[in-house]
Amino acid sequence: MRPKIISVSNQKGGVGKTTTAVNLGSSLAVLGKRTLLVDLDPQANATTGLGINPDDLDSHIYHVMIDRAPVDSVIIDTKMSKLSLVPSHTDLVGIEVELMGEPSREYIISKMISALSSDFEFIIIDCPPSLGLLTLNALTASHSILIPVQCEYYALEGLKSLLNTFKLVKKRLNPSLSIEGFLLTMFDSRTRLSHDIAENMKSHFDSKVFSTIIPRNIRLCEAPSFGLPICLYDISSKGAQHYLMLAREILDLEVAREN
Repeated sequence: MRPKIISVSNQKGGVGKTTTAVNLGSSLAVLGKRTLLVDLDPQANATTGLGINPDDLDSHIYHVMIDRAPVDSVIIDTKMSKLSLVPSHTDLVGIEVELMGEPSREYIISKMISALSSDFEFIIIDCPPSLGLLTLNALTASHSILIPVQCEYYALEGLKSLLNTFKLVKKRLNPSLSIEGFLLTMFDSRTRLSHDIAENMKSHFDSKVFSTIIPRNIRLCEAPSFGLPICLYDISSKGAQHYLMLAREILDLEVAREN
């Protein structure tokens, strides 16, 4: 069975993209799904958020993309039995220039995933906050894109560019790419603004907005500094419970598509 590949992407920073990639991946693992998290962001926040120092590693995704090192050689275990990681590093920051003349450079991640020997059920890709070559690689390799949207002013800002990129990739590089859903993040039930943005998103995108909404939660903010996903840091927190709800919602969507 081929793994379901989901890119978590929004070129607007600070929307909960990496938080979502790490905690969706770990929640799928909690629910028994063999999951691989691919950190494609040169900031390597998903890597450090799982307690791994990129500078301690001999190899990482940069070596896969530049040297064509086998992907299996860079996969590392995490503190969760069913969650593995392809780590990132700041070396990745100049990748666009280094691959400038590379033929089929948009397909490097696709080829990397097809060369996996491990049997994963889900692959979650944490994209950088930009619409450059790394994000194009992720979208070309993915079945779907999950778009976190912060419940604050300018929430819809940048979505037009991202959706245009989605359409372009779908037309030219990956005809089967779909939108997994829009995920409302940093929701504060006490403010009118959060409720207004939620309604606005639902009126624009209807059923493509996940029922699960991720609340503002201090435990979610604390967890990365301890190198832990929220389900290991504080499983009883609202943040952990809502990411588990999101994982279940995605699994239910998969079942519905198959039937």
